[in-house]
Amino acid sequence: MLSGCCIAAKGIQPGIRIFAAEPMGADDAARSFASGEWVPQTNPQTCADGLLTSTGKITWPIIKDHIEDVITVSEEEIIEAMRIVFMRMKLVIEPSAAVGVAVAMSGKFKALKGINRVGIVLCGGNVDIDRLPWVK
Repeated sequence: MLSGCCIAAKGIQPGIRIFAAEPMGADDAARSFASGEWVPQTNPQTCADGLLTSTGKITWPIIKDHIEDVITVSEEEIIEAMRIVFMRMKLVIEPSAAVGVAVAMSGKFKALKGINRVGIVLCGGNVDIDRLPWVK
């Protein structure tokens, strides 16, 4: 989905800054971006099960050419982001969608200069309401 969002966003606003968001336990895009070449996912460990697969060999070059950075977040940050979106917006989002929210709330992202507006894609319905991670 990231490659398509990159193409669409840059097509509409060529100067837009795009940041990828990943769980620390499934960080193939971050490792690929750091190395400059595609690195497949191996043994991902995250509650964000929609992000367990690798970026693709076909989509990786598109992503690499359009993003500014890949920011990773912990499982705790992902769960807290889900909880905050639920508490403030009354929306139940899946962990994979919460990754982008967690990145936007992270210190690394907040420290970036020149960012006045932020858009986050909230997608998916892959969440079991009876298994929300903050409900005991």
